[in-house]
Amino acid sequence: MLGAATALLPTAARAATAPTAGPVLRLPAPTGPHPVGLRTVHLTDPTRIDPWEGGAREVMLTVLYPARDVQGRPRVPQLTPAAAREFADLAPFVHPGLPAPGTVDWGAVLTHGHLAAPPLPGRLPALLYSPGGGDSRTLGTSLAEDLASHGRVVVLFDHPGDASQVDLPGGMRYTVLRGEPDPATFRTMIDTRVGDLRLVLHRVLGDGLAGLPPATTTGIYGHSAGGTAAVSTAHADRRVRAVANLEGYLDLDPLDGFDRPLLLFRTDGFDGAGRLTRSWAGRAGERALLAGSGHWAFTDYAALVPALQAAGLVTSATRAALVGTADPAARLAALRRRLRAFFDAHKGCARSARR
Repeated sequence: MLGAATALLPTAARAATAPTAGPVLRLPAPTGPHPVGLRTVHLTDPTRIDPWEGGAREVMLTVLYPARDVQGRPRVPQLTPAAAREFADLAPFVHPGLPAPGTVDWGAVLTHGHLAAPPLPGRLPALLYSPGGGDSRTLGTSLAEDLASHGRVVVLFDHPGDASQVDLPGGMRYTVLRGEPDPATFRTMIDTRVGDLRLVLHRVLGDGLAGLPPATTTGIYGHSAGGTAAVSTAHADRRVRAVANLEGYLDLDPLDGFDRPLLLFRTDGFDGAGRLTRSWAGRAGERALLAGSGHWAFTDYAALVPALQAAGLVTSATRAALVGTADPAARLAALRRRLRAFFDAHKGCARSARR
């Protein structure tokens, strides 16, 4: 669930490494009829204490949405300059086999989100995304951009103290995780994420977020620990209308009486020593399989790692372990179609009819 975070370097041991010339990495373009706008939001929740560092709980968000016009609005880099420098140092320790520091210019990877572009008028359905344990929100960009281009507001979460690095207004925060969390740490992770998701859920449905109108309805999807948190949030809050769990364990809570539409989406390359199969046994919900894939095929690694392999910067074994061996374009198309179809099919999460 967390990769190989046991070897994360202590903060004092890391030095920002300037990238050398390397491959130009590109994220797949969204397929919908709308261009995508992007806004970044920092929220503080004074009612909750951060369990990892103390003080008021903070979250960082990327809000993607269908834009009315993107003329003169630049595309936004996937990572801020500071986060890109940190990620370059952290990546080969989070996932052994990723390129060494200085090899890839992670700060040059552009999203398809246009900075503060004016949104489509009117209220739209919203989806919240919680990433895997140790991952930053930016690794969910491609899937979120596609959903936004088809007429939804999509909110990507960084959960500070959990994500590998978070560029907060007050400074960089790093993960506290060192490998697979023990049960108490995992419980804290999920409870904290549920609090983060409910904070934003209230904003999205209340006054709106990032200057956008309030959403009509809200669904949640999440990868790995984010999938666990997504289902737990929906169990606790009936304002969530549908949930897609991308390979997250469901053995943390009984989830008695859970009655919202649920998509259980997994790969054929991950089972967590049987834990995933056991925790999903008997769960009602739609089932889907991403064939020829590894655990991180639900993230932007699915496109980035094959490109790094083609450039000779990762091995075929690293690619297979992280994302599998399936054709990247065909796999991404299947993933996008299935997730859109799920949220289209269930009341309250259908895409906007506006074109």
